[in-house]
Amino acid sequence: MNFHTRKWIKPEDLNPNGTLFGGSLLKWIDEEAAIYAVIQLGNSRVVTKYMSSINFVSSARQGDIIELGITATRFGKSSLTLHCVVRNKITHKNILTIDEIVFVNMGEDGRPAAHGKTRITYLRDRDLEGPDSVT
Repeated sequence: MNFHTRKWIKPEDLNPNGTLFGGSLLKWIDEEAAIYAVIQLGNSRVVTKYMSSINFVSSARQGDIIELGITATRFGKSSLTLHCVVRNKITHKNILTIDEIVFVNMGEDGRPAAHGKTRITYLRDRDLEGPDSVT
């Protein structure tokens, strides 16, 4: 799993208990997962279709640095399924896991569209000069 995004927990991210507000964390996850899906599918028109059970394992407090890890686990005809782990950057203790986040690739007409992808691709493996290149 690659951990790409890091967040520093600030006072505005806290709930009344003084721990990270789950809604803030879910917003960050959805945004990071959407960016991951856009890069993998090479299309900026993707939508979140489904999130499986969200397992809050531990909490984060003000001043903690957390990191979001996302990886593709399955490529459907028009969908991409991701797995997410959020952990404390310093202790590596898991804060949250989501087994499945499903994104659907959309066509210009706003309907699901086949994406033709079958595996994770990395920037170093892409033809940067081709018409389907993504940076």
